[in-house]
Amino acid sequence: MAQSNPQPISLSQEKVANVLVRWMTKANTWVFRATGGKIGSKFMRGAPVCLITTTGRKTRRKRTVALIYLEDGDDLILVASKGGMPHHPQWYLNMESSADVEVEIGTTVTPMKARRASDEEKAAYWPKLLEIYPDYADYQARTPRNIPVMILSPA
Repeated sequence: MAQSNPQPISLSQEKVANVLVRWMTKANTWVFRATGGKIGSKFMRGAPVCLITTTGRKTRRKRTVALIYLEDGDDLILVASKGGMPHHPQWYLNMESSADVEVEIGTTVTPMKARRASDEEKAAYWPKLLEIYPDYADYQARTPRNIPVMILSPA
């Protein structure tokens, strides 16, 4: 549930969280793929989860993360919240470097193009995003960065 006074995350807390998130993502990705998305495709309060594969901006290796998404027609909307941590998530930085991504929902893999939502687009999507995952409000409150919203469209 959303807190009334979310506290900023320190750099040392972020370092620990990065390690935990990396391992949780690997486990979720493995379970998601092993079950065809029957397990691992829902997060807290039923928020839908997909797998997103980006290309590492430095390594050029494929990187897969499990993320909450909002469907808007053929587009998928993602929030680069990183739990309200002070730095953007790596998957977002990878998308900024290369817009070509793959999305897995269940057993379906779809090539898509990513772009950052404008401030106006973010404002329009934000209430819908809070409906599926209310904690985004706390995440934005705990960090001074403007949390990016990404729009993925079929390639």
